[in-house]
Amino acid sequence: MRLCNTNLAQLPVDIGRPTYDRSSVTPGIVHIGLGNFHRAHQAWYLHRLMQQGEALDWGILGAGVRDADERQRERLAAQDYLYTLIELDPAVQSAEVVGSMIGFIPVEHDNAALIARIADPEIRIVSLTVTEGGYYIDPVTKRFDHGHPDIQHDAANPETPRTAFGAMVAALKRRRAQGVGPFTGQSCDNLQGNGDILRQAVVSLARLSDSTLADWIDDNCSFPNSMVDCIVPATGPKELELVKGFGIDDAAPVTHEVFRQWIIQDDFCAGRPDWDRAGAIFTDDVHSYEMMKIRILNGGHQLISNPGEVLSVGLISECMEHPLIGPFFRKVAGTEIAPCVDAVPGMTPDEYVKLIDRRFSNPEIVDTVRRVAFDGSSRQTGFILPTLRDALAKDGPMEGLALSQALWARMCAGTREDGTEIAPNDPIWGDLVAAANAARNDPLSWLQQRNLYGDLADNTRLGESFIRWFRLIWSNGTEAALAAYLKS
Repeated sequence: MRLCNTNLAQLPVDIGRPTYDRSSVTPGIVHIGLGNFHRAHQAWYLHRLMQQGEALDWGILGAGVRDADERQRERLAAQDYLYTLIELDPAVQSAEVVGSMIGFIPVEHDNAALIARIADPEIRIVSLTVTEGGYYIDPVTKRFDHGHPDIQHDAANPETPRTAFGAMVAALKRRRAQGVGPFTGQSCDNLQGNGDILRQAVVSLARLSDSTLADWIDDNCSFPNSMVDCIVPATGPKELELVKGFGIDDAAPVTHEVFRQWIIQDDFCAGRPDWDRAGAIFTDDVHSYEMMKIRILNGGHQLISNPGEVLSVGLISECMEHPLIGPFFRKVAGTEIAPCVDAVPGMTPDEYVKLIDRRFSNPEIVDTVRRVAFDGSSRQTGFILPTLRDALAKDGPMEGLALSQALWARMCAGTREDGTEIAPNDPIWGDLVAAANAARNDPLSWLQQRNLYGDLADNTRLGESFIRWFRLIWSNGTEAALAAYLKS
């Protein structure tokens, strides 16, 4: 059955579907970067509210600033912006059709349509999932990268910006001029203090062209921090076949694990949906939740994906089944990361490690090592290095964290141990490959990438440990290094 509004009633009886009248839903949110994660997470929470007859004035309009976003728009428009969400429970699989997205703004190089829509007073929240590396952050200083060519373009051409942040700034300028008022900017990316980082990007960019506007944005807009959590694999041929197995012809299905969590700071200048009625948690202490999740889950992904790539392991669940990679995660997460993480209500760090172990091991989640290892220059610096800094400062255990850096360097050499090539998977892949191969003669040169490591490059304890692991990997192999760590 082709997925569209007119066919909803004819879908198989065991498929959940919108019980609300989608024609009565009006927009309240523009979401930029409408990939699988948003559709499995934030859009689902809103859909659950709408199923209760609530939040019908908070419909989502998708948006994007890349050519790939236009292809996504075309796929979703052909099926009335509906999509199938498939829950991958090891015991039983289930599916439901989500209807909280009601449109998708045309993707244009000057972002004119996006700016006009965000400037509309109906829009009260502009949310984003643009990946951890999409906020123009210097990886060492964590400050806004004013010198990036995209940012320089937007500063010089504020009415025709390239970036999502430039579009937000241009729309806010119109709203201020028209007396419409501010909106909430809501980051839903895996960044600690993601709302603060979004504020930094928007205000800093505005200040490059209009300091008065920047002050107005800083004083009037809100940028709540949040922690988002749900493992959502990429959609490929297997997922397209899976949705057909449910009797649905859907060009854009999404699969996800059973677990889902959303922790949100309650700071919305123009109102918000009551997401807590659908299971989200509003709290003033987002930081503790996000530190636990980012360091153990996201950091854990980096621990296992690099050796997995080098050893030609295809899936995250297969990494957990590997006799060395799975135990490597458990030991590093339990003895080196958990001591650097605070407990949250109802969950200790040790309990969370066990939860992540189960989630990573779910064989129904076809999550590729390549997807998880992507953009290590952002993910390693955001998910692993902060814990490494804390461990060094406390003089705590850190051999596994140092080994993780040697494994990343080995992966960045660009070949697996079976001789096959690793395709580029980082925005600065060329620089990383050059540094990884130079390190074969001078291991410490890898840590001298100060754009990534900053003053960690000068830490003698880290340097000595890194050299030992790096040389062992290249002399005896990745499995030998993992085995040596597990015996230590």
